[in-house]
Amino acid sequence: MKSEALLRCHGVVAGYEHPVVGPVTFELFRGEVLGLLGSNGAGKSTLIKAITGHARIFRGRLETAPGIELAHHRQQPVRPAECPLSGHDLVTLTGASRQTPPPQIARLLDGRVDQLSGGQFQILQIWACLGSGAEVVLLDEPTNNLDPATVEALVNLIRKDQAGRTILVVSHEASFIDAICSRVVSVSA
Repeated sequence: MKSEALLRCHGVVAGYEHPVVGPVTFELFRGEVLGLLGSNGAGKSTLIKAITGHARIFRGRLETAPGIELAHHRQQPVRPAECPLSGHDLVTLTGASRQTPPPQIARLLDGRVDQLSGGQFQILQIWACLGSGAEVVLLDEPTNNLDPATVEALVNLIRKDQAGRTILVVSHEASFIDAICSRVVSVSA
C-alpha cells in the first residue's frame, strides 16, 4: 500500500507564453525520491516552475497536500554578487541549520558565498534545501557544476535518511537518477 500523495500532477501541460511540456502525470508520495528524466529542453524545469507557481499551467491539474512546505533548488541558483553573506548565513536563512551538515558541506560554511566556486555554491544550495524543514524538496538539475566526487557525495546525501523527506529530482543524467530514485517519470517536449 502506498503512503500519502503529497503532490499530484494530472495531465499537466505547462509553459510560459506557449506550452513547452506535457501532458505529464505522476504522484509524489511521502518519503520517496522521484526522478523526472528527460533530455535537455524537454521541459522538466518548466514543470518544476509550474509546481512552484512560476510557469503557466495550460491544461491539467496540479494538487499539493494542504500545508506542505516546499524547498526549491533552482537549476541555476542565484548567487549574491560581492555580498559578505557566509555559508552559515545562507543555511540559517533557509532553515537548514536545524540539521548538522555532512563534512563536505560543513567546510564551506565559514566562507563567503560570493567567493565559492560554482560547484561549491551548488552543493551548499542543495544542502540549504535538504537540510531545511521542508517536507518536499524539488531539486532541478542538482549535478550542474559538480565534479564526480561531489556528485558521489550528493548521491550519498540523498540516499541517507532525510527524516522521511520527499524529493522530486529533475535531471537529464540517467545514471544519477537511477542511483537515487525509487521511481522515474520520463518527460518529453
